[in-house]
Amino acid sequence: MLATARQSAIRYRDRARLPIDFDAGRLQAEVAEATGSGWIDHFVRQNFDGEWSVIPLRIGAGNWTKHPVLQIFPAPGVREYEDGPLLARMPYLREAIAAIPCDIQTVRLMKLAAGSIIKPHTDDDLGIEHGFARLHVPVITNDEVDFRLNGERVVMDAGSVWYLRLSDTHSVANRSATDRIHLVIDCVANDWLRSAAAA
Repeated sequence: MLATARQSAIRYRDRARLPIDFDAGRLQAEVAEATGSGWIDHFVRQNFDGEWSVIPLRIGAGNWTKHPVLQIFPAPGVREYEDGPLLARMPYLREAIAAIPCDIQTVRLMKLAAGSIIKPHTDDDLGIEHGFARLHVPVITNDEVDFRLNGERVVMDAGSVWYLRLSDTHSVANRSATDRIHLVIDCVANDWLRSAAAA
């Protein structure tokens, strides 16, 4: 109980570049070779204008044959997760995911098409303070992608790894002529992540 009280007294930054980097060229080559037309349209239409889509790579166990919504986001109460068949064809992505020292839950690729925007919104409970975190690894990005968290721009280079407190207000505008693709990893917050994000 004392440790929990101590943890809740610690302040965490709303963003932190984590001390891991991946080879952007290898990520891009593997994603280009493996993905093709398997993108699923994001279902929360009120949160974006344009095209925003997802390819699930790791999801709640037993959900691969279920509705696409359950492939994008697990139902409440899911405790077990499993890699999908596409991830089996992506050895460098598997290596990258394994290099993150957290308990990994879901993994997906998320594409924001050229000229599309994600409107300001929040994702409940996605912050270290809630025990869970969403990590972003830009795969394909450029200077015309404007990611905002709490009104401030976050510039993320391809291959870098970021913790973002997405229970805070965030938005994205892809003002470029190319699609933006991120590897998005949901995990359980642990001491390593808390230390990296401590204010």
